This record gives sequence, C-alpha cells and structure tokens, in this order.
Amino acid sequence: MKAILKTKLFKNSSFGIISSVTQNLFISIFFVVIARAYSKDDFANYIIVNTIYSFLVGFSSLGLGHWFIRELLNRNFEEDFLYKFFKMQFIIGCLFYFVSILMTILLYKDPMIRSFSVLMSINIIFDNLIYVIKNLNIAEQNQKKTFILTLVESVIKCILAVFLFFYLIPVYYLISILLLVRFITLNLFIKYGSSDKLNLNQIIYYKIKFLEIRNIISANWSFVIMGTLSVIYWRLGNIIVSKVLTKNDIANYEVSFKLLSIAFVLPTILSTSIYPMLIKAFNNGFDALKSLFTTIYLPYSAYGILAYSFVCSYSDIFIPLLFGDKFGNTALYCREMFMIILIFPTFLLQAELMITMKLEKLDMVCNVISIAANLILILTGLHFYKSLSVVNYSIFISIFVFHVVQDVILIRKKIVSISHVLLFYFTVISIIFIYNFNQLFIDKKLIFIFIFIIISVFFYFKNPMKNIVK
Repeated sequence: MKAILKTKLFKNSSFGIISSVTQNLFISIFFVVIARAYSKDDFANYIIVNTIYSFLVGFSSLGLGHWFIRELLNRNFEEDFLYKFFKMQFIIGCLFYFVSILMTILLYKDPMIRSFSVLMSINIIFDNLIYVIKNLNIAEQNQKKTFILTLVESVIKCILAVFLFFYLIPVYYLISILLLVRFITLNLFIKYGSSDKLNLNQIIYYKIKFLEIRNIISANWSFVIMGTLSVIYWRLGNIIVSKVLTKNDIANYEVSFKLLSIAFVLPTILSTSIYPMLIKAFNNGFDALKSLFTTIYLPYSAYGILAYSFVCSYSDIFIPLLFGDKFGNTALYCREMFMIILIFPTFLLQAELMITMKLEKLDMVCNVISIAANLILILTGLHFYKSLSVVNYSIFISIFVFHVVQDVILIRKKIVSISHVLLFYFTVISIIFIYNFNQLFIDKKLIFIFIFIIISVFFYFKNPMKNIVK
C-alpha cells in the first residue's frame, strides 16, 4: 500500500495539482478581466448563457465516467469498448446541444441571450468527447496529458484576456473565439491525449446502434442519475437566481462560485488519482480499503478548514482588489458559499468510496433526496426572503445532510467509527461558530493564522500522512 501511494498518488497528482492551480490562475485572470471590462448587464448575460451550458454539460455525459473507468480497467482497455463509448458520447452531446437551445428559448425572451446560447452550446459536443479521453487518462493513471492540454487552453484564454485590456470586443465575438479555442483543444486531446488509442478515421466510421446505447444507459441508470444530479448542486442555484433575483445577484453568485471552484481543484484532482487506487484496494480486501480511506481523510478535512478560514479572514480584501469596487459586497455571499468547502472534500472522498464498494444505487438515492431538499429549501426560502443568502445556505444544508447519511452508511459498514464522525462535525461547527459568533474576541484576520499554525503542528507531530510519504 505504501509503495502504491508513493508511486501513484504523489507522482501522478502532484503535477496535476500544480498544473491545475496554474490553469485556474490563468482562467481566473480571464474571468476577472471580463467581470471588470464588461458592464454588469453584459457580464450577467454571458453568465446566464454560460450557466445553462455548464448546467447541461454536466448532464450530457450521463455521469458514466466512473462506470467507464471501472469497465475499462476490467476489460483491459479493450479498443472496441473505447470507440463505442466515444461515439455514444458524441451522439448524446448532439442531443443535449438542442436541449440547451430549447431550454434557453423557454426560460429567456431576450434575443441576445438566445443567440449567445446557439453558439456557446456547441461546446457541449466538444466537452463530451474530451470527457472520454480525460477518463481514459484517469484509468491509465496518466492524467499528466490531460493537465498539459487543459493548461495550454487556459494560457490561450489568459492571452485573450490581455487582448481585452486593449480592445474590448462584443460578447458574441468573445464566445466565438472561445468556441474556436475549445475546438482546437478537442483536436489536441484526440491526437496527443489518447495515447494513440483513438484514430480519427475509425471514430468517424465506427457505428453504434441505438439499442446498444439504450442498453448501456439502462444497465447503469444509477450512475446516470448520480452524475446528472451532482451538477444540480452547483448550477441550479444560479438558474433560480437568474429568474428570481437581480442581475447584481447573478454576478455576486458567479464570482463566489468561481472562487469556490478554485478551492475545489485540490480535492478533485486528488480524487481522480485516488479512485483507481480505491478500486484496487477494494479488490485487495477490507483492511486495505479502510487503511487507504482513513489515511486520506485527515488531509481532506484539514484542507476544507484552511480554505474556509482563509476566505472568511481575507475575502473583504482580495475580492474588491481582484474584481473591482462594484463587487464590494460580494465577500459576504462568498463567505456563506464557502461553508460548503468545509464538508466538500470529505463528501467527495466518501462518494468515491461508496461507488468503489458498489453502493452506487444507495448513493443515487441519497443524491435524489438531497437535491429534492435543496430545491425545496431554495424555493421556500426565496418565497419569504428574496436574498442570495437563501440559495447559499440551502446548498450547504442539503450537502451537509447528504454527508451525514454517508457517515451513517460507512459506520454500518465499519469503515469509520461514531467518535470519528462526531469529532469531524464538532470541528466543522466550531469553525463556523468562531467566524460568525465570536468576532468580538479576536480579529478575524488573525484567526486563519492561528488555525494554520494548529493544523501545521498537528501534522508535524502526529504525521497522519506517514503512510503516503514514507
């Protein structure tokens, strides 16, 4: 186990983390530039269209990535299976392209938003095809190729942002250029990112019957529901905000979500390396699986605490500095949204563990219940109180409940103990209490420093990652 962790987790993930941080830095520069350069109305229109596209692209892959990785490993990277899944994703991507346009027409009467959608939604097809190759690289534990190509794309976007400083182009032209960049990225993925396992001519002429697609989806419907529902947590709120609240709220929500997305990078990248390792540990027995899970859990928890603490301590400073004075009140909503990061890393890890243990149907039921609770909380809250805070707290509560259900399942499976779970929630609630109800006793700018020191000392002496680094 130690040898695997050393050779696979760090060597594979370290490059991914560094490149993803760099990639998000470049993309964030691009995001900051368009937020500052365009008016709030133009920025909000761009965000609305991007939200619909982002919302549907999460559905369009049908959440089959985990199933694809598991099957690919079990089939020893069978070529026919790879081409079948690739062509299937292309067909489904085309279908969701038209769904995106129809959804925009039904939700918005603004002709500008509709015209933007026709163009931007083409990205759904491109993203579905890139999705296949990304999961292929995860199965091979060779994400380095994925990180390099996505980094190249982010650099191009950063260069575009520099251009916008000197010459502001209409939003429609901006979307057209971004679409061209995505098309180039797709071709790079096919040519260089697939380890020569995909051939363009074979892709074009490969045939798959509708019956085969239906059988794959029906046999893996729990993965489909889980994958499609997971995106709702992050995009349903924005769509509701765009219909119920103001364009100022849309901008505030998107800036907060963008910062949260950056915070998601580290646990998400680690999870792409950990998931294949969880599968192998599961095949090696219960003790190996439990050992790997408990080894990773502590650093995941510590990261969530540090990320939340940093934003609560310094968001009043860096948000206006990055996005301008017009986003001066965004820090409040950002702090609310960042409560999610306290539980997201361990929530993600536990979801990966449940899928590894072939409990995806149970995880799917939890997803359905949680998203229903989220929707009810948002709609009920906005009926009485028209505030962005309602959306932020509703998302946090629904994920918190989901996390609790995961813990109950893992306690029953003897993966974790009750004391382990109670200690985690005591820590999370204490951190929230310190920042929201104890600010009279200590300057919040100093709280992050104290928390950072405490966690650093703990890791130095207890060294919970010794099984990884040894």
